[in-house]
Amino acid sequence: MSSIAETFKRLQERGEKAFIPFLTAGDPSIEITEQLILELDRIGADIIEIGIPYSDPLADGPTIQEAALRALHAGVRMPDVLEMVRRLRPQVQASLVLFTYANPVFQWGVERFFETAREIGANGVIIPDLPLEESEEALAAAAKNGVDLVPLVAPTSQQRISKLCAQGQGFIYCVAALGVTGVRETVNEDLPQIVANVKQHTNLPVAVGFGVGSPEQAEIIGRYADGVIVGSALVKRVGPIAEALAAGDSELVEVKKRELVDFAASLKAPLRQSGAKV
Repeated sequence: MSSIAETFKRLQERGEKAFIPFLTAGDPSIEITEQLILELDRIGADIIEIGIPYSDPLADGPTIQEAALRALHAGVRMPDVLEMVRRLRPQVQASLVLFTYANPVFQWGVERFFETAREIGANGVIIPDLPLEESEEALAAAAKNGVDLVPLVAPTSQQRISKLCAQGQGFIYCVAALGVTGVRETVNEDLPQIVANVKQHTNLPVAVGFGVGSPEQAEIIGRYADGVIVGSALVKRVGPIAEALAAGDSELVEVKKRELVDFAASLKAPLRQSGAKV
């Protein structure tokens, strides 16, 4: 059983749903990302997605695009992120998932990338722009190295859901809304049916992302999904940290870090008992 599978099994036994935060590595610095990941782990994050900054993040909205650009302008590259994960692994209980794009993986070398993911202790990888038809090499390398390659299933994937789920590993990332990442004001009213449809095709846990931005939304999604993924709402709160760092205001940096962690804790709280409401 993979670490991710063990995480969901443990949560199910406790009647909880998974809290899965996302951060862009290196925004505004590798050191601050490390500190935030340690804090997210401390407040109960179950799986932590770590975005590898990329110059053309097609699935991401303006908030995460800006975060990636800040990290790239700071000189952060894939090797820096992988070494950060290596350092974090012994200190973190949460499963760690790398979020990247196909081009950097192919440039790095698919086999080499998944070998490195295993060596540094990453439990999973998400590649949102990897077409199903071109995923064979990555799936084989992931399986060989015991790293889960997590698929994305969108509302428009109706004809492909069964194939995506059949190849899925770890969990299914169910996209809550069409378009790119970003906080939405309301939860898609069709989402319960979308999740139910995905669950008909897989025994893997189904986690929902793209647009979750409040504890209330997390609580609603936790009623029918196995996990809640929060990206832009957290990354948005890294922006003020970056501004304070650029201004040399170390005290304000700490204040803004605490605000982000407190917000993350508020998202985790309703998921601790969501399992009892299904």
